[in-house]
Amino acid sequence: VRAIVSLKRAAIFPSHSRLYLIISTCPYLPLAIIFSPMRHETYKTHGTCSRLIDFDLDDNGCIHNLSFQGGCNGNLKGIGQLCEGMKAEDIAARLEGTKCGFKGTSCPDQLAKAIKEALNA
Repeated sequence: VRAIVSLKRAAIFPSHSRLYLIISTCPYLPLAIIFSPMRHETYKTHGTCSRLIDFDLDDNGCIHNLSFQGGCNGNLKGIGQLCEGMKAEDIAARLEGTKCGFKGTSCPDQLAKAIKEALNA
């Protein structure tokens, strides 16, 4: 989405990981717009049918837009929907160590590894 605005009075204030854009078209009614950036992560899986895991991590440590490339389509879409908006640490703690058949890992276990790697970055 693009917006072109010509303003005489505007200011940007950084605060922690958020940016506040204060727009004043009228001195008595300033408008504050809060930008909360999300960090995008991509993780290449090992030992599973899925090849990649993509997700966004917000500044509160919550997961958004989780998707897997390859693997069991319906199950992995369900995991993505269940994890939407959850704390990353909680997801990793619940999924870590999950096995798939005789493999030493699984797509949920790989997600836990991806989350831990992203949190330690």
